[in-house]
Amino acid sequence: MLKEKARPLRTSEIAGILNENGLYRKGNGSLIKAGQISARINNYPHLFTKLNGVISLKSSTGVPVKKIKKISMRRVMVDTNDNTPVLVEKLMKPKNFNSIPEVENKVPDRPGLYCIRIVNPKSLKPFLTKALLERGHNIIYIGLASKSLKKRFLGQELRAKGHGTFFRSLGAVLGFTPEKGSLVGKKNQNNYKFSKSDEQQIVAWINKNLIVNWVEVIDNLNIIENTLLKEYQPLLNLTGNPGRLIEVKQLRDECKRVARENAKY
Repeated sequence: MLKEKARPLRTSEIAGILNENGLYRKGNGSLIKAGQISARINNYPHLFTKLNGVISLKSSTGVPVKKIKKISMRRVMVDTNDNTPVLVEKLMKPKNFNSIPEVENKVPDRPGLYCIRIVNPKSLKPFLTKALLERGHNIIYIGLASKSLKKRFLGQELRAKGHGTFFRSLGAVLGFTPEKGSLVGKKNQNNYKFSKSDEQQIVAWINKNLIVNWVEVIDNLNIIENTLLKEYQPLLNLTGNPGRLIEVKQLRDECKRVARENAKY
């Protein structure tokens, strides 16, 4: 909204616009108040500046103005090879993204990095749509596959074949929960899974709403991934993401709670 208006706005103005366009609505249907906008802004000091009730973006793109990209990319160029900037550009270039059904037979059995974008941010819950608008992009996840893009990225993250961090987070924010007690007695108490029917619905949603890209990379995967997380702050990344959303963590924690709960009670 601030980016669209191209000027700072008072909290009362922001509340008025949101109440008018319906981009965000409270659960009880009541009108949003300026004080609530002010309180919400306090949760994102890396994105906004607040002075005397006037809110402005810290950059024109809605992401922090720290010169992360310049500093980090120089470090990447030193620690890896001269081809790294080219690979990063290829990975993040919007025109290189395709729907999963178009490319799933092309994902290589090689290590690399992957990026996931959403076609229409409004297909997500309002708080997630709002966060993407604030960040000025449609990137929802960036990850790495240390051994196989085909197994990790395609199989686990997009097709629920194993334990995919992205798949679990996406299912949680879409409103799915695992079967009650499904983690009881399991050694790993974090890797909850959805029912087969729910997995099928999530995969269908992925096919319809997401576009992806990847690049094959062998060296320093963690360094490059950390650089990209700091620069883009993808919506569903938690670890290593300075812009991680507490709401995403809370939804994942609720899934864990349900899966750990004794099904007899």
